[in-house]
Amino acid sequence: MWSGPRNLSTALMRSFGNRRDTAVEDEPLYASYLAATGLDHPGREDVIAAQDPDAATVIRRLVGPVPDGRRIWYQKHMSHHLREGLEDLVSGWLDRLRHAFLVRDPARVIVSFSKVVASPTPEDLGLPQQLRLLERLRSQGLDPPVVDAADIRRDPRRALSELCRRLGIPFDEAMLAWPPGPRESDGVWARHWYASVERSTGFAGPEEGPPPKVPQALRGVLAECQALHRAMLAE
Repeated sequence: MWSGPRNLSTALMRSFGNRRDTAVEDEPLYASYLAATGLDHPGREDVIAAQDPDAATVIRRLVGPVPDGRRIWYQKHMSHHLREGLEDLVSGWLDRLRHAFLVRDPARVIVSFSKVVASPTPEDLGLPQQLRLLERLRSQGLDPPVVDAADIRRDPRRALSELCRRLGIPFDEAMLAWPPGPRESDGVWARHWYASVERSTGFAGPEEGPPPKVPQALRGVLAECQALHRAMLAE
């Protein structure tokens, strides 16, 4: 699952993690991304210490056996972690995975993300990388699902049933609700980002009202992200 930040991605990981047949992986390329870019994200040193920062080693593991003998391995990836050149770092690794994409209204993403990381770029929000991968897959004749977070919040059963159908796996009612609290599978960055998810027991209802007002300084980022967002959702 390729997502940008603040896209409902952790709640969706909770949803899949509540299935008895599924192992979940939380942003396995985060340490590699921070080590390569030098970016000062919250908890940077903890992330690099907790994960293997060597992307090639991580990727070889991600196409290996599914952990704990489970049938499905749900890998939550932030699309901005897919740096230039990683696609071909370990031959054919992307071709050995089944892909899906999670998107959200860019105004809501920008306002939420900028509270933690000031002045984000479209690349920080992952939309250019998402679209690049989606176009690559479509050029191969594939049709991976692109899921809008708003649709999941509006009608979780319907949206997740359709996502599972597109992925060729059965829908499980356990995906609709989960116990509150942290998980062992959560990354060490959870204390910076996961407070609301740790309190949750299911998907929140529809987001009410219009999208928030984006600061003037980020209006250019908003316009670019809106164009990318429309391209992601175009059939």
